Amino acid sequence: ENHDQIPISGEGTRIHARTAPRRYRAMAALFLLMPGTPMLFQGQEFGAHAPFLYFADHKADLADAVQRGRAQFVSQFTSLASPEVQSRLPVPHDQSTFERCKLDWSAPRPTHVRLYRDLIAIRKSVRGFVQPRAGLVDGAVLGAEALALRYWTDEPADERLLLLNLGTDITAGSIPEPLVAPPAGYSEWGVRWSSEHPDYGGVGTPDVINDTGWRIPGHSAVVLRPGAHRSTIR
Repeated sequence: ENHDQIPISGEGTRIHARTAPRRYRAMAALFLLMPGTPMLFQGQEFGAHAPFLYFADHKADLADAVQRGRAQFVSQFTSLASPEVQSRLPVPHDQSTFERCKLDWSAPRPTHVRLYRDLIAIRKSVRGFVQPRAGLVDGAVLGAEALALRYWTDEPADERLLLLNLGTDITAGSIPEPLVAPPAGYSEWGVRWSSEHPDYGGVGTPDVINDTGWRIPGHSAVVLRPGAHRSTIR
């Protein structure tokens, strides 16, 4: 989210209000665990319900010109181009437009804060996610709405695999993609974190890999870490 993206929706609605909670949690995980510095927009970390509209404190002729210019700009989007919608766009220089955008710090903050805190903690503590260098993160498409990100390190035990699936469950006996192979010296992956943990309002995540193959739950993000070491397998 950012100050340009949200107002273009016309209603100033935030991403979590425009998608399903499960998909939102999965997208948040991808955003916070990707390389680069994540930037959270005001209120994003606790799922703010206040809209963020386009507002500007201009007076007289300039205020009217800005209002007309804004309406013309957003008309490039089909959903905001009709006369009916154009007539309902919030007036940028109206005090009420600004007041509607103020964050309500007393509002309940159920699961969003826990989600973001946990993801930031993972990003800061797991070597694979701590300032990944160029060439040490690879990605692969696993399906129409699914992908994998592999985080390499010089220590196989610290490698991680992020699976993002915004579609339906994926079940397969095997996945023909080298990036999902366990690190050297390990025979399997285990679940380290899941966006479907009950702490975030999810329904839990069973083992992604079992005796019959893979099951990547839909509308979720899962972080896998190296499991059993080969030396322990009998």
